[in-house]
Order: sequence, then C-alpha cells, then structure tokens
Amino acid sequence: MRKAAYLHIPFCRRRCYYCDFPISVVGDRARGETSQSMADYVNWLCTEIKATPKDAAPLQTVFFGGGTPSLLSAEQVETILRCLDQQIGISAQAEISMEMDPGTFSKTQLVSLLSAGLNRISLGVQAFQDELLERCGRTHRRADIIESIELLKSLDVTNFSVDLISGLPGQSIDDWDASLRQAIEVEPHHLSCYDMVLEPVTVFGKQELKGTLDLPEESESAQMYRMASTTLRKAGYDHYEISNYARPGSRCEHNVTYWKNDDFYGFGMGAASLYQGRRVSRPRTKREYYDWVERLQQNPEDLFDETPRLSESDRLFETLMVGLRLTEGIDITTLLSPYGNEVSDQVRQAMQPYIDKNWVKFSLHSTEDSHLQMQLTDPEGLLYSNQVLVSLWDALDDLRLGV
Repeated sequence: MRKAAYLHIPFCRRRCYYCDFPISVVGDRARGETSQSMADYVNWLCTEIKATPKDAAPLQTVFFGGGTPSLLSAEQVETILRCLDQQIGISAQAEISMEMDPGTFSKTQLVSLLSAGLNRISLGVQAFQDELLERCGRTHRRADIIESIELLKSLDVTNFSVDLISGLPGQSIDDWDASLRQAIEVEPHHLSCYDMVLEPVTVFGKQELKGTLDLPEESESAQMYRMASTTLRKAGYDHYEISNYARPGSRCEHNVTYWKNDDFYGFGMGAASLYQGRRVSRPRTKREYYDWVERLQQNPEDLFDETPRLSESDRLFETLMVGLRLTEGIDITTLLSPYGNEVSDQVRQAMQPYIDKNWVKFSLHSTEDSHLQMQLTDPEGLLYSNQVLVSLWDALDDLRLGV
C-alpha cells in the first residue's frame, strides 16, 4: 500500500558542481520561455498523477524534491497538491515537505505555500562559509541563510531541516565544526549531514580526474562524520539514520518510507516509484519524460506491468541495505524466516568479526520474543556500513538461501 509520494521539480538557477540529478537550469530569473517551460512541466506532472493507478489509502507524506522546488510559484504548488488530493487523496495529518534553497523564496510566497498545506521545509544550506558555497557553485551565501531562517521563524515555522555537506573541496575540520555549531544555533528540528559523493559527469568529478580537486583526506572525512554524530547527539538530536538527526518526534517520515523499503509513488522527470515489487523509473530529460507520460495516458496498467518485478534476492538485499541505514536496525529473524529459523544465527556468526570491532550488534527485538535485531553501531558501524553490507551479502550467498 503506497502512502508516500515524491514529486521531482527539476528547475535550478544553476547546476552545483557536485550535482548529477536530472535538472533544468533556468538562471537567476524565471521569465518568458523559462516561465512557460515551468508551467508546461507542472501540467505534464499533473497529467502523470491523473493517469497513475492508485491505491485506496490516502497519502501520509508528500515530498517536493529537485532541483529547487521553491522556484515554483505558490499557485503551481497548490495546483499539484490539489491534483494529488483529487486523484489519490492526502490525509489531513500528512507530512508535506519541500526542499527550498536560501534566497529563493519571499515572505509572501512562504505564507501562500503554508496556506496550500506545506508543513515541513528542508533548507539546502550545505555550508555556512561563503568561500565554500562559491567553490561548490551555490547561488546563495551565509547572509541568505540567516535571512531565510529568520523568515521561517517570523512565521512560526519550527518544523524545518538544515542540510549540510561534509568532505567538500577546501573544507577543513574547523569549517565543518563551525557549520555544525551554527546549524545548532538556528535550532532546526532536523538536520541532514551528507558526505559529498563524487560523480564522474559533474564539474567536481572532472576536476578530480584532472587532479585539480583539493578534497579532504579520507581520514579527515571520517573525522567529520564522527564529529557530526558526537556534536549533534550532545545537542539533543537523535541520530536515527546514517545521515539524519532529529529532535524527538521530528523524523522525516517520508524518508523513513524509503528506509523501510515500503512502496511509494514517484512523479516527475527522473523520479522512481516502488509498487508491487516493481521499481519504475521515469526518463531523466523533459522531452523523454513528456513522451513517457503520453504513453502512460494511453496504457497506464501496461506501462507499469512491462517493468519486470524485482527478484527475491534484489528485494532482500534492498531491505537489508536500506533497513540497516536506520540506527534502530532490522528484525533479522523475521526477514530471514522464509529460509529457516537457524539462518539468522548463522548470519550472526558470519558478522562476528564486525561484532568484535564494535561495528555491528545483535539484541533481542523485545522481551516477549526471541527475534534478533541487527544494528550498526554509532558512529563506527554506520561509517563503515558499505563494508558490512558487502560481507553480509557474501554470507547470505554462502548460505545458499536461493537468493
């Protein structure tokens, strides 16, 4: 049952130097042909929503991602939400989030967005140092960050998240420490701290190939991760997922849907959805996406049915991969029960080297049953999660579970 919907809004003022997302660059001002392009996209997005087979349950979470969704007008956002509500239904208590960049919204626009139903904001801060923001190709500066946060607080918007990136070119340990402390000072209910990932097609990826990118050492990036965990937990934030921290009751419920590997809707250019064992991805360019939507209108069921179902092994590995991102871990006994009750014990034996390193721990799921809960420790297990997952998959393969 799908209770979450992701909407991809591809428009950005410019492409950041680390970004390989499917976006459409509109420059500093959206007008003329650009404004028409944005209006056309909203129409096609609503067409896709109306043509999509739906579940009976109303949506519990809606997430506008991108791109920079705050470049849309409040009226366009309201149009999309109205379309979603009419076609699928949105719960009155739904979490409705939007990614917004500092300096891309006004007080008037924000008031209208809140009136339309927006109740959670993810602010793309990334860093508090102007030189780092410029180095990354960001359009905002520290003054824009402070102004945007003051604007949120003036309208009593407390449910907002601050996004930060570690491992940036030229970023020092002191820079990262300063960003963490300044983020705490503005009192967000939620923080996301991502380590920068180099993608070959990006500006940074190309600079790395030329040897001109001044990245922190791997040991420094690891130190930044540990610092975030220590500093934010000390400040009262729960480290509930590899990259995410929240005050009590302020987790991003939409993203939890992904980490629990539950079904969800995906709408828009480059978006993916998960439904009945099928992961359906939309094309990454506007023209191809519009053609895809036309096909969807003509054969909505056929277009989804032609996508092959994930194999049992793929679904199992995905559940392990995303579930172990959560610090609460996963019920390994239930997950592996189709393969025999003894398998979870064998997996635990295979994980013994990581238990000895204090990267992995097993505990009883509750006092009422004997189910084993598998968790990655904070911060070391989370930091080296990829290594643990590779070994875990090898162990499952060695056990010949038919996956």
